[in-house]
Amino acid sequence: MKKVYVPVFALCLVFMAFQCEDDIHLTQEQEALELNTLKQTIDDLASQPLCNESTECNYIAFGSKPCGGPWGYLIYSTAIDEEKLIMLVEEYNQKQDAFNKKWDVVSDCSVALPPTNINCENNTCIAVYQN
Repeated sequence: MKKVYVPVFALCLVFMAFQCEDDIHLTQEQEALELNTLKQTIDDLASQPLCNESTECNYIAFGSKPCGGPWGYLIYSTAIDEEKLIMLVEEYNQKQDAFNKKWDVVSDCSVALPPTNINCENNTCIAVYQN
């Protein structure tokens, strides 16, 4: 019977050594600061290059409202590192969704509509909304 306990005990030690518990417990303010820092990085990246024509402009859903859906749409020029922007926005959206759930954040449940068109005006991508 003792022979059974030794492997079981060893297996338990292995599981305990590799447990996935996160030892970092951030406050709501610290998590909000991390989100704001990531948002600033995204805003800085999206606002860098300018456009020459409307085909160089695009948009992406940005943010995660507590009721669901994005807070809005980020307009950007495709002259930037678009893959990096998409990766950062996806990370931000996931983190904001987790933040909203963890801290029971509430908001209005209005729906942010995507732009109907995007134009390049004065070398800047501009969202167009039509009723």
